[in-house]
Order: sequence, then structure tokens, then C-alpha cells
Amino acid sequence: MIIKGDDIKRLIPQRDPFMMVDEFEQQDENTAMTALTVGRGNYFLLPDGMISPTGLIEHIAQSCSALAACKKKEEDTAPIGMIVEVKNFCCHRRVRVNERIETTVTFGFSFGNMTLAHGISKTGEETIAEVDLKIFMQ
Repeated sequence: MIIKGDDIKRLIPQRDPFMMVDEFEQQDENTAMTALTVGRGNYFLLPDGMISPTGLIEHIAQSCSALAACKKKEEDTAPIGMIVEVKNFCCHRRVRVNERIETTVTFGFSFGNMTLAHGISKTGEETIAEVDLKIFMQ
């Protein structure tokens, strides 16, 4: 099932202009696909009309938060998460206004409130960013 529009707000605590997920679809217990179409009002948009690399990391982190919310199956409260560690980040290219980012996030090992996650973002078939995150979820 694809979740989009205001229903995304059930999954992530961020609100405009910081929301970095437009669509969400859970693939299995530990994998989800998300999407974001970069708008002119995006908080991470730089004067050159492209999203900052930190914006790509934030998009992937919010994608992880949405997956964590689906795993909890609590529809009224989005989990609060914090990035504890960023490893192996590679930004192959930044995205422009009106481009659509499609991201796959996969959860790996979890212990307590800590989860290791891997994210890959693409536009079409082109990989634009990859990262490994350690996330604390509350």
C-alpha cells in the first residue's frame, strides 16, 4: 500500500518545510521505498537550485523513520529518531527542483533503540546517493 499526502504525517514527526518524504511503501518488515519531489520551498534547497548533500541524508533518515513507524504499527504517533552516525556517505550528484528522488531503505541489525540502516537514493535508474546510518529511535 502506498501512503502519501497528509497520511505521511502519521509516519514521520517532521512538518513543512522540513518534510522530506512525499510517498511511502513498505516492501517487507525491514525494507521500504520512499519518494520526494523536490519543491521550491524545500528547506535544504541551496541558491543554485539544488538540494544540499545534507538534505539527501535527511531524506534517507526520514525514510527510515517512516519504516520504523510501520514496524511499530502505532498509527497515531510517529517515532522520534536521531541520527547517531553517518558512514560511507557518497553523493554522486545533487538533485534539482522538480526532480523526483526514489529511495530504498533497509534495516539491518537492531539492538534496543539503535538500528543500523542502509539507504540508496536514485532519480530514474541513476544512483545519486548512498549512506549507512546508525539511528536511535524513541
